[in-house]
Amino acid sequence: MKTDTAKPLIAVLGGGAAGFFGAIACAEANPALQVVLLEKTGKLLGKVRISGGGRCNVTHACETPAQLVAHYPRGSKQLKSAFQQFGVAETVAWFAKRGVQLKTEADGRMFPTTDSSETIAQALEQAARQAGVRICLNTGVDEVRPLAEGGFDLKLSGSGAAQLGGALRASRVLIASGGNPKSANYDWLRALGHSVAEPVPSLFTFNVPNSPLNELMGVSVPQVRVVLAGEKLQYEGPLLVTHWGVSGPAVLKLSAWGARRLNDLGYVGTALVNWIPTFTEETLRLWLQQFRQENGKKTVAVNPQFGLPQRLWRNLTEQAGIGADTRWSDLPAKAQNRLLELLLRYPLAVRGKTTYKEEFVTCGGISLDEIDLKTMQSRRVPGLFFAGEVLDIDGITGGFNFQAAWTTGYLAGRAMGTAGS
Repeated sequence: MKTDTAKPLIAVLGGGAAGFFGAIACAEANPALQVVLLEKTGKLLGKVRISGGGRCNVTHACETPAQLVAHYPRGSKQLKSAFQQFGVAETVAWFAKRGVQLKTEADGRMFPTTDSSETIAQALEQAARQAGVRICLNTGVDEVRPLAEGGFDLKLSGSGAAQLGGALRASRVLIASGGNPKSANYDWLRALGHSVAEPVPSLFTFNVPNSPLNELMGVSVPQVRVVLAGEKLQYEGPLLVTHWGVSGPAVLKLSAWGARRLNDLGYVGTALVNWIPTFTEETLRLWLQQFRQENGKKTVAVNPQFGLPQRLWRNLTEQAGIGADTRWSDLPAKAQNRLLELLLRYPLAVRGKTTYKEEFVTCGGISLDEIDLKTMQSRRVPGLFFAGEVLDIDGITGGFNFQAAWTTGYLAGRAMGTAGS
């Protein structure tokens, strides 16, 4: 691929959500520029295609930036002004303009009406083509070197680099290379004078080996509270029992808010599950007392309460030492107390983590103090821009990480396209 030396060249590093949005916004803002998107692998929009079980959770239905920022463990305060410029409404309108309608589910998550992530990926690829963005696959960037006279020299690698002569000279550069769990992978950005919040995983499930719950794989409970014992970390939401431990939004969101602390703990600790978070110990004892008076002849184990799944209820009663034929009227106080404890504070011995599907999210990245969040331009290096997960921004599950990618990518692209105009 030959570049047009007569046109200023804008290099976008990374073929994910933020990179595509940035490249498109830049090319649309200024058709006189040549925008080149460099992707080090042979695939584009990998996370877009796998997210939401292949449906792509594009964003989340939040009416105001204040509501939106509440879902970001890192970057919440700083993102407010950015979301005022390009938030959920603007994202919905952007896709609608390109023929993609979004729908809102009961929990607020927004998906394409086709329920297919390919709809989103194809819309982005088509928008890039129409805007004149040039895409180079298998083209990595090993070094970005600022020039004294302005602009940058890019040292390229990979099988696609040969088409570009192994190097590029760019007027402006957008780094949208994504998050990475290895600190050393940020060294090339540190070399540009930027500081990096040490990367650790976010959005992961808990490994609980040898748990009595593991035989209940597939059982889900719509609303629980998960608390990390000895810490101030807790979250409510749905929970899913897996063959290796527990997952579901309650666990994933807790892992996001507690990403750094859990990393410090080596992903070892005790998680306490309240299966019935609307109850306190006092209200539960009162409920049990009245229930026993009115339903004494009923067998405890075969009559699930509180809307809990049959398999879970039976498992809890067995662990409480309640016989299969024990009636409520015959339930010993010791067994009742044990059942109460399991309902309100079920202990899970967490011994590790597992990445949620393939949707790896990083806590950490380029410090936001060094970025102008109105334009996403570096405060350290003029002409250098950042977007997406390479920044120290991450959201909980539910479409928030994509929204941050759309927003930061759009602002960076527009700023690059209008710089100097």
